[in-house]
Amino acid sequence: MSIWTITTRYLILSYTNKVSSLPECENYRYLVPADLTVGQFVYVIRKRIKLSAEKAIFIFVDNVLPPTGAIMSAIYEEKKDEDGFLYVTYSGENTFGSHIPV
Repeated sequence: MSIWTITTRYLILSYTNKVSSLPECENYRYLVPADLTVGQFVYVIRKRIKLSAEKAIFIFVDNVLPPTGAIMSAIYEEKKDEDGFLYVTYSGENTFGSHIPV
């Protein structure tokens, strides 16, 4: 039995994409509850890096964009690395325009 099933929390490591303009998050380790959705996890990262409303953020697991409503524990069980961690990368786009002073 692993420690992750006892605590019902999962260790997620997140890193910014190397070509992304988004800042690195100081805390790249997250211990997330089993019922957290991908959308909620994205919200946590947005808040940690203080991302403005004009920028979109996308997270990738194995270079695939997971569905927003997917549960992180299910993704963890399916995609975790052999070292027991789930590696997530995030990237951003300036998709909603930018604020131009008049």
